[in-house]
Amino acid sequence: MAMRRFRVYTGPETESVGTLKVSTPEQGVRVTLGEILPILADAVSSNRTWLTDFEADELTVSSDLYDVLQAYRHFRRPGA
Repeated sequence: MAMRRFRVYTGPETESVGTLKVSTPEQGVRVTLGEILPILADAVSSNRTWLTDFEADELTVSSDLYDVLQAYRHFRRPGA
């Protein structure tokens, strides 16, 4: 009986162009804040360890949401 080799396929990481391999950037997914907030809130309150895998990832938010978040942070400080 021949020995079977199992491989885990994680998707293409590079794209071949002739003999040159070119990395393709990850494509983002557009979602609404209302779609991900309940999931993130539950993960934070449940102290899920997978959150640390993404804490250095950057997100793009609108400037008005950023302003609101900064104001909220300022007024949430103890003693404010």
